[in-house]
Amino acid sequence: MIVVAGEALIDLVPEREGPLAPLSPRPGGGPYNTAVALGRLGSPTAFLSRLSTDGYGQTLLDGLRGADVDVSHVQRGPEPTTLALATVGTDGSAGYAFYVDGTADRLFTAPAGLPEGTRAVSFGTCSLVLEPGASAYEELLHGCAGPGVLTVLDPNVRPALVPDAEAHRARFRSWLPSVDLLKLSVEDAQWLGGTPRQWLAAGPAAVVLTRGAAGLSVYTRGAGELAVPAVPVRVVDTIGAGDTVTAALLHRLSAHDALSAAALAALPRPVWTDVLDFAARAAAATCAHRGARSPRACELAS
Repeated sequence: MIVVAGEALIDLVPEREGPLAPLSPRPGGGPYNTAVALGRLGSPTAFLSRLSTDGYGQTLLDGLRGADVDVSHVQRGPEPTTLALATVGTDGSAGYAFYVDGTADRLFTAPAGLPEGTRAVSFGTCSLVLEPGASAYEELLHGCAGPGVLTVLDPNVRPALVPDAEAHRARFRSWLPSVDLLKLSVEDAQWLGGTPRQWLAAGPAAVVLTRGAAGLSVYTRGAGELAVPAVPVRVVDTIGAGDTVTAALLHRLSAHDALSAAALAALPRPVWTDVLDFAARAAAATCAHRGARSPRACELAS
């Protein structure tokens, strides 16, 4: 079982170019996208979050169920669902403005334990910024770190949501001793500061860096640095591509029985190449569609 912990929200995605383009509401949020992508790939997955009881919250819950994600540990509340207004550049890159005041996912509380059979827990995005939920997710991260569970962090920084940049950078560094696999984009890396080698020294067994059209790289203490190219694709937009990468990494690492810090540290270069190549193909499939539409395993089989 792979557990994904974090927010679920509604992306308001423009249907065409232009400042007054009609907006299409779509399920989203980094952790939500990751959970759905894992489910669509066929990995047993559970989601930990707090969803609204409003119509959008029900839509989010239905989306998880439709991907065969276990929602028995999802908390519910009457507060509204978080909204993210997406803007899409001419190159398909996405930006966001958030509406988060008083929303349901901010009131997440740490559970007493993890679902039975949990082998990995993934964290990331807005849920690690917005209080009081951020402290609850942080408590969960530190609490489940250890030899029995692989911990994964995708900071997926949204600067507009961060009230104190330096405080958040310090908080990010405080998470690293409890993180086994750190996945982040080059934009995240530039904003957070530091290098893959510095992050490895702080705790993670592996660091995966996504570089957009330049592909993906992994850094480990044993295998050094390894990179794979991106898969060429006509980009519609990049919404959810990074979240799909996180899911694809976990799915493929599970296939190699490598959901542990020790296994990550010892993973040979040919296996890392296979894992990164799978993630690159999954990301390309997501970019070929509007919104965070992740691929099913059958689409990546060829």
